[in-house]
Amino acid sequence: MKILVVRFSSIGDIVLTTPVVRCLKQQLPETELHYLTKFSFHKVIASNPYIDRFYYLQDNWDLLLHELAEENYDYIIDLHYNLRTARIKRKLGVKSFSFNKLNIEKWLYTNLKINRLPAVHIVDRYMETVKPLGVTNDGKGLDYFIPKEEEIKQTDLPHSHSAGYVALVIGAAHATKRLPVEKLKELCLQLQHPLVLLGGPEDKAAGAEVAAVDPVKVYNACGKFSLHESADLVRKAKLVITHDTGLMHMAAAFQKPVISIWGNTVPEFGMTPYYGNKPVPSMMFQLNGLRCRPCSKIGHDACPKGHFKCMQQQDVQKIASVATAWARELR
Repeated sequence: MKILVVRFSSIGDIVLTTPVVRCLKQQLPETELHYLTKFSFHKVIASNPYIDRFYYLQDNWDLLLHELAEENYDYIIDLHYNLRTARIKRKLGVKSFSFNKLNIEKWLYTNLKINRLPAVHIVDRYMETVKPLGVTNDGKGLDYFIPKEEEIKQTDLPHSHSAGYVALVIGAAHATKRLPVEKLKELCLQLQHPLVLLGGPEDKAAGAEVAAVDPVKVYNACGKFSLHESADLVRKAKLVITHDTGLMHMAAAFQKPVISIWGNTVPEFGMTPYYGNKPVPSMMFQLNGLRCRPCSKIGHDACPKGHFKCMQQQDVQKIASVATAWARELR
């Protein structure tokens, strides 16, 4: 049997599909499993040992469709469910099982603040997609695989952080998911533990500004490491403080305690840290009672209301207190 799993983006969403991949391969061991994603996200999944072959969405759609048609798949597992995946399914003409994105329910919640979303994690909804094949959730949580050559070395971090550190993810794809720099500074000042700031090259300047509050305690790793190296920094951290972003899901994949901070998005979307059946400490901070939340299922470049209360009024003292206590317990 040959199966194609499709999820084009993004980092966190792809990581959240890994239980489907593992369970398909382990419970249907004779299956040849292929995965299709955007080339820009290939590193997220390329080291996954449960996948036999990868295809990447780039510029040449006709060539991609031709190559996929040549594979003669038995099934397509569509975990993205958009116009592009509809085109693929139409071209291949084989049995497919598609993920319900609940777009109507999300629209009602973001626009009318009517919550009709099921209280079910997105991983469990992904797993429902493969239920017709007799595949069930094994409860082992998420996977993320780091190639040996992209693991960080002890010398990559300052000596002050060699005894352990808290990872603080300051980046996120959209501004309304991120704490403002001033709030991050306040958080770093109150945290009583060495910190490593994580983010992409676009977060490097903000990271430098935040780290300047205490250059010994706070190390700015934003833009200095590859995706896998950043993931390894997460794996080696005592705990992770993060926005609703891809590194949050990587942290969950490594079974790290997570303190998540929520701005314009809400946990009710079903994308909270996912550990399967494993009891790992996790705490969510959000400003309840704001009538404007959630304002988007993804995010904005700026607060649509102009006040950005969902992040400006976060209790960073409480966040720092919880993180400091956890870090001490995890020595």
